[in-house]
Amino acid sequence: MVARRPERPHGADGDVGMEERDVAAYLERIGAERPPRADLLSLHDLQLRHLLAVPFENLAIHLGEGISLDVAALVDKVVRRRRGGFCYELNGLFAALLTELGYNVTLLAARAVGKAGLGPPFDHLTLRVDAAAPWLVDVGWGRFAHHPLRLAERGEQRDPGGTFRIVDSGHGDLDVVMNGEPQYRIEPRPRRLADFEATCWWHQTSPTSHFTQSLVCSLLTETGRVTLTGRSEIVTDGTGRRERTLDGDDEVLDAYRSRFGVELDRVPTLRGGAAG
Repeated sequence: MVARRPERPHGADGDVGMEERDVAAYLERIGAERPPRADLLSLHDLQLRHLLAVPFENLAIHLGEGISLDVAALVDKVVRRRRGGFCYELNGLFAALLTELGYNVTLLAARAVGKAGLGPPFDHLTLRVDAAAPWLVDVGWGRFAHHPLRLAERGEQRDPGGTFRIVDSGHGDLDVVMNGEPQYRIEPRPRRLADFEATCWWHQTSPTSHFTQSLVCSLLTETGRVTLTGRSEIVTDGTGRRERTLDGDDEVLDAYRSRFGVELDRVPTLRGGAAG
């Protein structure tokens, strides 16, 4: 029996769903079969396949491309043009896919934890997925858990991506900690994708946003991770960490193509004029 979309997904009132042909194309994009049921085993598989196929990247900002949180625009970018994105795009679109596959999904706002403390409200979008129990699912943070994390668990949760803890931080908020370092603070109130548009615009335009200050494309691999930041290519695997500087635009474009499956017609240039 094929899982069907719930009539009213949590936190998605007013959000536009995906067409069936887009669901099929999205599953092909991440190399997944349509799951027979919306259960935890299928959720594990979908999350990992997504992380292995779709890069975390902010190239649109440095290519002068606008970022839309309209689901149809996200399907066009991530599925048809086989690009990646950052949290609002990746988790927003993954939530739409999971909903169409029959999962109960809640969009949650979070604030990233940095050296200066908590980021602004709606700084990050993450997901609660209810599959027999509530799970934290995140394909839009970059280096993070490979599998769903138990939202109700307060002890250590070991994952191939690290050791995680979810900590009560007061007023119902939850801190997500990875390898002893706080990552972000979740506000549990359900949200709509449109609620994140203002902060998404801020991240694209503000000189104080880390997305305008850095250029990154990063992807989980079967043996570790590959990251391209500017002209520096970093590969980590079981043998350690290797970094090299790419020579010329052609080599940079080839790295985007061969490492991430991203086809570009020009090299992104860091906002502010620094070389990409």
